[in-house]
Amino acid sequence: MSRIRHLLIPGLTNRWLAAVIGAAALFAFGAAISAADKYSLQVPGGLAFSEFKGYEDWQALSVSQTDQAFALILANPVMIDAYRAGVPGNGKPFPDGSKMAKIHWTPDKSADAPDPSTKVPGTLKDVDFMVRDSKRFADSGNWGWAAFKYDAASGTFTPATSADQPPQEHDAKCGFACHTIVQAKDYVFTAYPRR
Repeated sequence: MSRIRHLLIPGLTNRWLAAVIGAAALFAFGAAISAADKYSLQVPGGLAFSEFKGYEDWQALSVSQTDQAFALILANPVMIDAYRAGVPGNGKPFPDGSKMAKIHWTPDKSADAPDPSTKVPGTLKDVDFMVRDSKRFADSGNWGWAAFKYDAASGTFTPATSADQPPQEHDAKCGFACHTIVQAKDYVFTAYPRR
């Protein structure tokens, strides 16, 4: 103990130090639980968030912006390789295992950019997913969809519902009706832009 005493800040009691260390550990534990919680979510009768674990590290595919949302679209390596091979423009479908994530934020003005019209991602709104699996989703163009809303106040996700935008029914086919207008592109709106 005498070796540790010289490391203590003068005037800081052992109880106070224990309280600070305990609070820090509790905070770290809570953050770990919050991050893990999203992977326990599943759309009732549909896709699980855990099917897309690691999406945060996928390659950026494209971006999009509306008045209500700024989005970053990511794709897993299977899908990126298919795009590079010419899918869907070559008339071939994406292979099973292709996955996309679309992260939506509210648009916000940049506080730092010299151009005052510069928009950047603001508050996280939701994360949407697509997966191609011809066995599971043969009746919805071979794709399954899911949307998960983000609550900034609690730092948690919940499955979207039919009242949300995009509407999420209790299955993995929520995006099928919307995506039928791009059936010729294997039900995928997002193109692989020149880089």
